[in-house]
Amino acid sequence: MYYSSFGILAVIHHLIINYDAFKNWKKEPKQGPRFRYRQFLNALLLFYVTDLFWGVLEESGIRILAYADTLLFFASMALSVLLWTRYVVAFLDKNGIRAKSFLAAGWLIFGFVILHLIVNFFNPIIFTFTDDMQYVPGSGRYILLAAQFIMFVLISVYSFFVMRRSEGREKVHYGAVCLSSTFMTVFIVLQSFDPFAPFYTIGCFFANCLMHVFVEEDEKREQDRITADAQKKGERYSQISLSLASDYEAIFYINIETGKYLKVSAGKTKEYVDVPDKGEDFYREARENLRMMVHPDDRDFAESMYHKATMKKNLEGRTSYSFKYRMMKGDEARYYRFVVMLSEDREHFVLCSKDIQDTITAETAMLEKQKNSITFSQIAESLASNYDVIYYVDLESGDYVGYTSHNIYGELKVDESGDDFFVKAKENVALLIHPKDRDRILTALDRDYLFTALEGRKQFNIQYRLIIDDRVQHTRLTARKSSDGGHLIIGVENIDDEVRREREHLRALNTEKELARRDELTGTRNKTAFAEFEQSLQDNIERGIDYLPFAIAVCDLNDLKKINDTEGHKAGDEYIKSSAKLLCDVFDHSPVFRIGGDEFAVFLSGDDFASRKQLIDRIHSISVSNRDRHEGPVIAVGLAEYDPSGDSDVTEIFDRADHLMYEDKRELKGTP
Repeated sequence: MYYSSFGILAVIHHLIINYDAFKNWKKEPKQGPRFRYRQFLNALLLFYVTDLFWGVLEESGIRILAYADTLLFFASMALSVLLWTRYVVAFLDKNGIRAKSFLAAGWLIFGFVILHLIVNFFNPIIFTFTDDMQYVPGSGRYILLAAQFIMFVLISVYSFFVMRRSEGREKVHYGAVCLSSTFMTVFIVLQSFDPFAPFYTIGCFFANCLMHVFVEEDEKREQDRITADAQKKGERYSQISLSLASDYEAIFYINIETGKYLKVSAGKTKEYVDVPDKGEDFYREARENLRMMVHPDDRDFAESMYHKATMKKNLEGRTSYSFKYRMMKGDEARYYRFVVMLSEDREHFVLCSKDIQDTITAETAMLEKQKNSITFSQIAESLASNYDVIYYVDLESGDYVGYTSHNIYGELKVDESGDDFFVKAKENVALLIHPKDRDRILTALDRDYLFTALEGRKQFNIQYRLIIDDRVQHTRLTARKSSDGGHLIIGVENIDDEVRREREHLRALNTEKELARRDELTGTRNKTAFAEFEQSLQDNIERGIDYLPFAIAVCDLNDLKKINDTEGHKAGDEYIKSSAKLLCDVFDHSPVFRIGGDEFAVFLSGDDFASRKQLIDRIHSISVSNRDRHEGPVIAVGLAEYDPSGDSDVTEIFDRADHLMYEDKRELKGTP
């Protein structure tokens, strides 16, 4: 009876402190943290009862009853762990991998126990009774306790970190969860050392007391305070009535920290206020309800607005803010505006909802009437740029008005106004635009594309070619937002003369540029051209857009200084020119650069890259022959290939080629 006395005390205490929860279970919601907590209390009561009877039946000598009660003892223990886990996840109101992991662990422990209790009939892995009614714990019991120990430790740690990020009453609540789980870990350890002592029951007893005192009683006091405030401040309803008189359909009075709320709606005649509804968690219930009531395209936005952190952040530095989205009434989508205010006590949100569809419809009708009443200043804004055609386009609807100052479309008739500029423009692409420019124009003539392109800048330009009477005409489209921000002003102009002048100027520049990059002596490209070419290669490597195989050859002329000193600079110049000709003849598909007095570089790709070994061997063979005959150029060559997996800098390739060139130079000088 000593063992059972703890179970008796636990049952009595459990029923006393949780009297209201058991008494009002039919009145409370069938979901949320309180529902999960009530399920946990029921499982805990079942555990206490089985523990109470275990002490009696173990001493009674009735083996079958003691065995059945022990089975129920372990099953109710596992059930209480599962329901405690479900309550903690619902209470913390957290989603994500951690919450899913806790739930999965709870179900795993429960499934583990039930499975092993079934196996226990055939192989006593959790417990057994000897013929003389001695209780013998099995290895499975210790595995179960170890799994519970790990579970409660993780819950303690997780709730501790949530507590540190919380404030006020939430901090106390999460601290109670943390401390309760800590108590359970301590008493599980004690229970593992002494299977005949009621340590687990004592742990549950203390944990339940903590949750009752610091969470349940606090929640009850908060509810009582809200009710008392509602009774004492009758003027609140008069203020709400005044608000409802302004056509608000519903007002929510929400406790910022707990989420508990009152909902007040206008009566059918709007001359009185309905009795307010109550709720436990506005944030969660709002997000759940809107999934069924909000227009599918607006659900993500609407759901993002009903988080405590979001609402608090939106009110930083101001007393109210508003937003709108579409609600479904049958098959009709209607716009609603929601206004969120901070109460005088700064502990509550006041959220008001209003149907504004009729207002929006009236505003749209008014804008439709004003569509053709465009002010002269808005038209002059674009005409100043001498456009041939100007379109004034409504960004929301796509409706447009067109003004033509020059006929650039030949005999094709262009409407002065229409319903959807973007659809009409895309229909004309196949009729007017040069085939090679159609894809670009189709992309540009998209509402979202233009809107994005104009973010952060005054205007967007695109050039393309029209086919007018079988003749190509160069055209520019310029788009900018109007001063009211709700329209696009799109100008189209003929730029044939501009394109012609640019081409002539470009040809002149290219001729000058080409001359500036040619070596006067050899006719090959010079050091400046090589520096630009090297930078272009480097840019391609860094952007990862050019992985074609290539190689760089570095070439050096032997004995140029000796020829200059003994035969004169004219002979030296002839030696340089003959060397350049030899390189151009051998590398006839590759650009050759003179990068120094006696130094050349060659860029090999394509066919020359494929034949690089044979070409290098040919240069070497000619140089050896000329050296032995003491006639003709002797050129040392080093070749290095680009390695995409290791090379990030063109200089690295050049340095490798330069190193190999010096090796070849030493070989040419050292051979008789």
